[in-house]
Amino acid sequence: MTIKFLPEEVEAYRDRMWRREPELRIESALEAEHLIEAVGFCSAMTDVRHPGPSIYIAVCGRRDAHMPRNVQKDPEASLAWVIKDEVMRRGRVYYAKLGRGRATFIAPRLIQHFQALWGIPKRAEGEMLSADARAILRVLRREWEMATKDLREESGVRDRKRFTHALDELQRGMKVIPGEVLYEPWFTYIWTLPEARFAPELKLKVKRERALREIARAYREGAGMTLPGELSKVTGLSRPDAGLGNHALVKEGYAERLATGVYRKRLIQ
Repeated sequence: MTIKFLPEEVEAYRDRMWRREPELRIESALEAEHLIEAVGFCSAMTDVRHPGPSIYIAVCGRRDAHMPRNVQKDPEASLAWVIKDEVMRRGRVYYAKLGRGRATFIAPRLIQHFQALWGIPKRAEGEMLSADARAILRVLRREWEMATKDLREESGVRDRKRFTHALDELQRGMKVIPGEVLYEPWFTYIWTLPEARFAPELKLKVKRERALREIARAYREGAGMTLPGELSKVTGLSRPDAGLGNHALVKEGYAERLATGVYRKRLIQ
C-alpha cells in the first residue's frame, strides 16, 4: 500500500499543534517559545514548501503560508523575523543552523538528544573540524562572545566565504551559536558558545539509539503522522537513522506503521 497524502484529520491535528489556525497564530517571542516547547523543535522561516512546524507559518496562522519574494515589505514575514531575533536574544531555547543548514529552534529538553547525534566531542575536533573552524573556536573559547567582523579578524579567517563556511560547520557540530543580532550601526551577529547558555543540558549524555527515538517521538507528537522521508527532511537525519527512531516508537507501542515509511501516532485527538 502506498500513502502519498495525509488524511484531513491529521492535517487538522497539525493545524492545532503547529499553530496553523488564525486563532492560534503567534504574535510574540513568548508565544513562539511555547510553540517550540510543545513541538520540541521547529524551523525559523520555512513555509509550506518545507515539512514541519515553523515560526513563520505560526505567525501566518494558516497551513498554506508561502514566503513572499519581498519579505521586507510583508508584515507577516517581518513579524516572524522580529520574533525569531527576540527568541534568539532571550536565550531560553537553542538556536542555530543544524541539519541541512536550516535555522532551527530546539526546546531545552531535547538539546542533549541533538547533541548526541550532531555534537562533535572535544577530543574529535582535530579530526572533524576544518582548520578555519578550529581557529574560530579557539578565539571564542578565549573571549566567549564576539561580533562577526571582530571574530573574522581575530581568527585570521578573513575571507568571507571561508569564514561563513566555517561558522556553519561549527553550528552543525553544536560548537557555536548566535547569541544576539544587531542592526545598528551595522548588521552583525554576536557569536558565543552553547555552554554559555545551556551548560546543564549539554552535560547530559544519552545514547544514540535513545536520541533517535526521542527526536522521532517529538516530531510524531506534533505531526501526528509522517509520510516516507518526512522525518529525515525535517531533521537532517539520514533515512536509515530516521527509520531507527520510527521503529523504536513502534516497538514501544507509541506509534504504528501503516505502510513503508508511513508512521502514525496511535492516538490522534
